Amino acid sequence: MSKEASAGEKALFLVLGAMIGAATALLLAPRSGPETRKMILTKAREGADLVVTRSKTVAGKTSEYVDRGKEMLQQQRDSLSAAIEAGKQAYKEEKEKA
Repeated sequence: MSKEASAGEKALFLVLGAMIGAATALLLAPRSGPETRKMILTKAREGADLVVTRSKTVAGKTSEYVDRGKEMLQQQRDSLSAAIEAGKQAYKEEKEKA
């Protein structure tokens, strides 16, 4: 297992750190308790919406990459099959010459 964090993990840590920092700032701000709780709830919902939106984007891109990979694999299979058939045909022709 690699000791370096991937880009996704780094982004996750950045977002979590930002959320913790924002919550701490809200808690220490000079506002009333209900006002602060309402603001925290609003920010939490915004954060959750952002996570859902980004997750959908990542899922869409992932499926695109999977589809592209499948297409490339099929092209390679077709190419390999054509090469094998050409080799069989060449072998057959040479065998008939002999």
